[in-house]
Amino acid sequence: MSFWNYIGSNYPQILSLVIEHLKLTAVSVGLAILIGVPLGIFISYTSKAGKPVLSLANVIQAIPSMALLGFMIPLFGIGTVPAVVAVVLYSLLPIIKNTYTGIENINPQTLEAAKGIGLTPLQVLTKVQIPLALPVIMAGVRIASVTAVGLMTMAAFIGAGGLGYLVFSGIKTVNNNQILAGAIPACLLALTVDFLIGLVEKLVTPVSLQKGDAALKKKRRTAQKAGLSVAALFLAGIFIFTSVGGKMDGSRSISIGSKDFTEQEILGNMMADLIEDRTDISVNRRINLGGTQVCFGALQGGDIDMYIEYSGTAYTDMLKHPPVSDMEKVYETVKAELKEQYGLNVLKQMNFNNTYTLAVTQETARKYGLETISDLASKAGSMTSGTTFEFSNREDGLAGLQKAYGFQVGNQLTLDSAPRYLALEKGEVDMIDAFSTDGLLKKFDLKTLVDDKNFFPPYYAIPVIREDALEKFPEIPALMEELGQLLTNEVMMELNYKVDELQQTPAEVAHDFLVESGMIS
Repeated sequence: MSFWNYIGSNYPQILSLVIEHLKLTAVSVGLAILIGVPLGIFISYTSKAGKPVLSLANVIQAIPSMALLGFMIPLFGIGTVPAVVAVVLYSLLPIIKNTYTGIENINPQTLEAAKGIGLTPLQVLTKVQIPLALPVIMAGVRIASVTAVGLMTMAAFIGAGGLGYLVFSGIKTVNNNQILAGAIPACLLALTVDFLIGLVEKLVTPVSLQKGDAALKKKRRTAQKAGLSVAALFLAGIFIFTSVGGKMDGSRSISIGSKDFTEQEILGNMMADLIEDRTDISVNRRINLGGTQVCFGALQGGDIDMYIEYSGTAYTDMLKHPPVSDMEKVYETVKAELKEQYGLNVLKQMNFNNTYTLAVTQETARKYGLETISDLASKAGSMTSGTTFEFSNREDGLAGLQKAYGFQVGNQLTLDSAPRYLALEKGEVDMIDAFSTDGLLKKFDLKTLVDDKNFFPPYYAIPVIREDALEKFPEIPALMEELGQLLTNEVMMELNYKVDELQQTPAEVAHDFLVESGMIS
């Protein structure tokens, strides 16, 4: 599929994400202006406060964006609020600094003259200092706005939406068309924002300081005002239309989340489609939220009501038990302890087991005679692994695996999702971790090694739902059980393959499967 064909097939989603991105950016920059400009004015009048305020703003600016988003989740949960707060904090430095600089650099004689004609301190500020400092202040706002457009792509990591959703989904599924469909509009949006705020910057610059003929300057300012008026009306229309159109009946609505990889997105959309078709419940889809801890934290905090977890992940990563291979023990323990410790209900586990596995190329398997993980023991020291962040840092991941099998990988690299498959294909790594139902295993024709010591626990899919949601919607467990009976390892791999290789959307794959299986009309 070409890029333009992808755009033609998915333009409603792309347009929706552009609007979402624009709204998030506008709200963030607006709040940053409301906070930053008064702070800049304050420190220009209170010299002792200047250094601490600017130092704090500098420190915030120095924090990596992903780390700052991570800090926001425990405080504000997931979604729009933490994303907006993070971007506001990042946007403060240029606004505060430029406000302070603009006011400080006003000619002292001008201020003396203003005081000499009897203006009060407030009048000096509003009628002299702010108007003269506005061009410098707007330069800071311009920098902050363009930066905010780029930073807001990170919002997709915590379920806030925006164009970052397409970028990160494309990276995870090795879909360059999807990456470009998110990156190009984000770039164009940044250029548009830069242009529009540049017009504002020119409008607030005193005419006497602008070059050119007076009549020409007047015509230019009229055109600039007209352009900005149209842009302002367009933005206001977007806010009003989407706010009115996006309202949902809260009395019968449920929020369903998912993690940030293909299978989870398919499952999240399946659950949503099934519930909406078979009940009168409306679904708020919080798809592609992030890793285990993000989704689990969102469930605990009430940001979502239900999502699909995996029994082994809950047993080892969330409940901190050592890995075991007993399916029934893992499931019953997870069900009992999530209920006891967190008040969460685990529904009947589904039929597919998306357990971890190690994968190598067919060439590597033949070269070293690899069939099982035990076969790695004598070769691992000269090999390079490329594993995901979660697998690298979990007891049921690489560290525990090496202890159980008694080997040590020579060089360990940490890669995210689909890029590790590309690294394996290019020979940059020798082995990767994978889920047994990954569609990318089929796409890249990889050899999966048998876990002959049964180290990995079972990873059966289990719907986890909040107690209040279960009480409100008692019909959901039966629907999830019906769905779970249809999803085998083979079915799930094929569905993942349709997204990862055939470049269908997770929502489309989920819907088509439910229709073909007769679960929805």
